[in-house]
Amino acid sequence: MNVNEVVKFVDKIVFDKTGKHLDDIQIAVVQGTWERQTYDDIAQECNVTKNHVGDVGAELWQLLSKAFDEDIKKNNFRSTFERLQITSSQFINIQSSHNFKFCSYPTQNNNNSQENHIHHKLSYHDLTLASKIINFYNRETELKTLSNWILNQKTPLISVLGLSGIGKTTLVKRFVDLNLQQFEVIIWRSLKFPKSLNLLIDDLLNVCKQETKEVIDDKLKQLFDIFKDKKCLIILDNLENIFIHRQYAGQYKPEHQDYQTFLQMITGIEHQSSIILISQEKCQEMISLDSELYPSHCLELSGLGDAATEILKNQRLQDEEVWLNLIKLYEGHPRYLQYISILIKEVFQGEVAEFLKENNLILTEDIKSMFYLTWMRLSEVEKQMLLEVSQTKQPLSRDEIKKLLSPSSTDVINGIQSLNRRFLLTKSETNEKLFNLSPVLKAYLKIIS
Repeated sequence: MNVNEVVKFVDKIVFDKTGKHLDDIQIAVVQGTWERQTYDDIAQECNVTKNHVGDVGAELWQLLSKAFDEDIKKNNFRSTFERLQITSSQFINIQSSHNFKFCSYPTQNNNNSQENHIHHKLSYHDLTLASKIINFYNRETELKTLSNWILNQKTPLISVLGLSGIGKTTLVKRFVDLNLQQFEVIIWRSLKFPKSLNLLIDDLLNVCKQETKEVIDDKLKQLFDIFKDKKCLIILDNLENIFIHRQYAGQYKPEHQDYQTFLQMITGIEHQSSIILISQEKCQEMISLDSELYPSHCLELSGLGDAATEILKNQRLQDEEVWLNLIKLYEGHPRYLQYISILIKEVFQGEVAEFLKENNLILTEDIKSMFYLTWMRLSEVEKQMLLEVSQTKQPLSRDEIKKLLSPSSTDVINGIQSLNRRFLLTKSETNEKLFNLSPVLKAYLKIIS
């Protein structure tokens, strides 16, 4: 019984008893207790007080004690669950590390004239490669949008898009954590080190305990039969890694061209399942497909805005009255703010006002590393375009950008489109005919130019 299985089991019990899924702090308490962490350790990871973690734990142990009719506490939580896994099949039957079989509790009718009935619902949940969430910062609007698309509209293909570190993976993981019971199959896979489509399908079928066929067409039929028979949610993170580097955005590597066909099949074949793509750049399927014939949606994430104050609060920074100035300077980007908060704590003793006196947009080495990885993905036309545009102070029109560059008009137009699909060159809020770069990106380009 591993920690992910324990979290899912506790989540099911809590949901059955309260109608609510575990929140981030509760998940951290369950995970930390299982891994024999102290409340102090858990509190530091979650950026909350030890007393708060203790209160959350006490409520959980009380609820679990009632559910099992046993005295469950922090110091016996793991040993009790390990024993119950073996002796209490009426609660849970773990079939494998990736395959869980949950059984509802036995119920008896009022006149006791019938036998108890246990209803079995087989589900396959593999979140081994999903990120652990400690904090979820005010993406409630985006979360509702994602939930509506998947649970109500039953959209088969969805892309969650945005810059590196903007919170794409966190948003999707939050949705998954809140909706575990809505899907019979949930599989999370990262394409950070991409595998062929053939191997990916083998992987998905293996999780669902299917003996794979030899021919790719037969495997696809197997997979879509599952998509039709069960409500599945498949998450493919880091999709940008199947695209060619140093070319315009969203062009598939030759060895991964069949992913394009697969994604078209997802929207073209009738089934009851959904695929979520998480990427730093748009793939062609999310732009060119007829939305009526091929139902799909894109959710593009931007900065957190004023809600980013929670990041600074969790980092225990000082001078709250000027926090919004810091947030505006770094565009409400959660990863930038996390990195710059660490710098402020280490160099400015946590005093935001002192940092702002530098009157300069400072990039930490971590932020520069993020931009470097993005920079290495760009075509030469895109690089030249960014360097030229970064020298200007005002947003530029398409024609003004053309005048700055030597490439042909076609290359410039393609470059603008590609940079827009990477969320690096954005349209002005006041005039859609004008394009602009973010101040943080400009600061990076100034360093490398």
